[in-house]
Amino acid sequence: MTIRPALRIDIFTLFPPMFEGVFRESIIKRAQAKGLIEIKVHDIRDWTHDRHHTADDTPYGGGAGMVMKAPPIIEAVEEVLGVDLNHTHIAIMSAGGRRLTQAIAQELSSVGRIALICGHYEGIDERVSQILHADELSIGDYVLTGGELPAMVIADAIIRLVPGVITEASVLDESHAGFGVTGVEYPHYTRPAKYRDMQVPDVLLSGNHARIDKWRQEQAKIRTRRWRPDLLEDISSD
Repeated sequence: MTIRPALRIDIFTLFPPMFEGVFRESIIKRAQAKGLIEIKVHDIRDWTHDRHHTADDTPYGGGAGMVMKAPPIIEAVEEVLGVDLNHTHIAIMSAGGRRLTQAIAQELSSVGRIALICGHYEGIDERVSQILHADELSIGDYVLTGGELPAMVIADAIIRLVPGVITEASVLDESHAGFGVTGVEYPHYTRPAKYRDMQVPDVLLSGNHARIDKWRQEQAKIRTRRWRPDLLEDISSD
């Protein structure tokens, strides 16, 4: 009997080769080898209907650039997902979508199957989102040349949270997840204890875990104030 992975991710793109190296290295490679996750990348052009494999066209109403056509994307997603269509979290990579957070990544890591649609050019025909009832996700308030890089980032953020991919302690004790609050992680040190006249803080060498935990919490707050004060504002406004 075939064991179904905890998470399957289907990625729909015009540029499949962009994903080849990313998913064949390090933790993601090992997670696939263990059967914890499955990743499939699909070329949207395989569902086009002309000999030139045309996947885009000029926008109605005028304007610069080209827009990705609805039929190839919708038909690709429907055929690949099949009976899982209504049980898959479908998300379009969009600069105007809701911004990815650790909470969203955690939520998506347990849905079982995810489909990520990579936009390109000026965007995707709006009917794709409407017909597929798709979520729209962004990795930040800036614009990229396409949805391929965001899809890689989102997939990575989700995959590492699947049980068994990395140790549970590493997931709990990191930026945006540590100490039960939203914030960034404390600083890390390793050997040598002294390098270029810079010494590892004595508390980390003390063996006193209560002191170490307290120091790490304090340092996490300091780093959050320095690099992400907006996170502290979010906490205080709750």
